[in-house]
Amino acid sequence: MADLISIIVAKYNYWIYITLMMIGLYAMIAKNNLVKKIVGMNIFQTAIILFYVSIGVKKGATIPILEHGHGGHGHHVVHAADYVNPLPHVLMLTAIVVGVATLGVALALAIRVYNQYNTLEEDEILAQIREE
Repeated sequence: MADLISIIVAKYNYWIYITLMMIGLYAMIAKNNLVKKIVGMNIFQTAIILFYVSIGVKKGATIPILEHGHGGHGHHVVHAADYVNPLPHVLMLTAIVVGVATLGVALALAIRVYNQYNTLEEDEILAQIREE
C-alpha cells in the first residue's frame, strides 16, 4: 500500500493534468452556456499543453546548444542523452498560438450567435431553431 501511495505522490503532475482535462471535458459536455463550453475547451487544451511540456523535461539535462562549434579546439563528443529534446516545447508553442486563435474564433462565433438568437443557452437556441 505504501508503494502505491509513493507512486501516486511521485506522479502528482499527471494527476493535475488529468483533473484539468476532466474539468474541461465536463464543461464542454455538461454545460448549456456556449461561453462555458468555450472556456472548458480552453481548459482542456491547456491541460494537454502542460502534459506535453512536462513529458519533454529531462532531469539533469541541459539545453541543446554546443559551446564549441566548428571552430572549437579539439574533438568534443556529443551525447544526446545529456540534452533536452526541444521538439515537444516548440510544438506546444505552436499549439498555444492555435489555441488562442481557436478561442478568438469561438468567441466571435458566440457573439454572432448571441446577436442572432439573443441568448447563449444551447437549449434556447435549439428551441428557436426548431420554431423557424
